[in-house]
Amino acid sequence: MRGLGRQLVVELWGCSGATDDAEEIRRALLRAVERAGATVIEVYVHPFNPHGVSGMAMLAESHISVHTWPETGYVALDVFTCGEAVVPEGAVEELCDLFRPQHTSVVEITRGIQR
Repeated sequence: MRGLGRQLVVELWGCSGATDDAEEIRRALLRAVERAGATVIEVYVHPFNPHGVSGMAMLAESHISVHTWPETGYVALDVFTCGEAVVPEGAVEELCDLFRPQHTSVVEITRGIQR
């Protein structure tokens, strides 16, 4: 049975990229939306003090979220998309290009399947 959407829950460890640069993360979210073939509604990014960034791209097809812990080199991503034309892996690849992790874990969840 087909679901309504795909959700990729992604963990990145050993990141050496821009985990504490809110503006670069905002630009990367926009590139990730484009690379996934999705439609952006709005992007919001919030830097924390003393470090860390959370960002969200609201999509017509759902969302992409980013949460960074620069002090440990860890980034948590959530890419949830609906529709067959959107490729969430493209968004993950774009964000991995930014954060440059040493280790990556991806768990895929099919959303909207009634059991």
